[in-house]
Amino acid sequence: MNTKNSIHRRGLLLVLSSPSGAGKTTIAKKLLESEQHLDMSVSVTTRPPRPGEKNGVDYFFVDEPTFQEMLLRDAFLEHAKVFGNSYGTLKEPVFNTLKNGKDIIFDIDWQGTQQLALYARTDLVSIFILPPSVKALEERLNKRGQDTHDVMRTRMDQAANEMSHWAEYDYVIINRDLESSILEVQKILHSERLKRTRQLGLVDFVNTLRQEL
Repeated sequence: MNTKNSIHRRGLLLVLSSPSGAGKTTIAKKLLESEQHLDMSVSVTTRPPRPGEKNGVDYFFVDEPTFQEMLLRDAFLEHAKVFGNSYGTLKEPVFNTLKNGKDIIFDIDWQGTQQLALYARTDLVSIFILPPSVKALEERLNKRGQDTHDVMRTRMDQAANEMSHWAEYDYVIINRDLESSILEVQKILHSERLKRTRQLGLVDFVNTLRQEL
């Protein structure tokens, strides 16, 4: 038996959640640039595209009736309503990716994370990103310049509710420094990939080693 090739790994679901502006999207993009065997989950959304966003790359942009039809077909692994827009993660591509030993990173909120846990808790690794202060969070939202004053105020008001769910996550990182936070998430990812339960074929591998002694 070729023991070298007898072990293969099932992929994992790496979830990053945070209040808007705390840095989860930037961290996710940096990870995708540096990590092999990692794909970004592309959500379906009814939100209008922002400047520079591409359909099928950043999101699958659909109208509300189409989203509701997909919901009725039970096509989503998780779905949520966020700031008046619908978001959802398609089941089939996610499970196919995990089966092929690749990991998927999710940029979703606590509602989506709870739903993922119901379907795939053993595959799930969840990280909550906290801002270093409320002032820093507000400054980052202002710097983005993507939202109206009313939308930004709504995001700040919603931040307290979002942060109240931090204890539901496996890991918590305070994003004081972006590069340090990226490194911390990488360490978590690398450690979780090595977990015994994710290395399929270990029983046969160890039994073969013992027989060869």
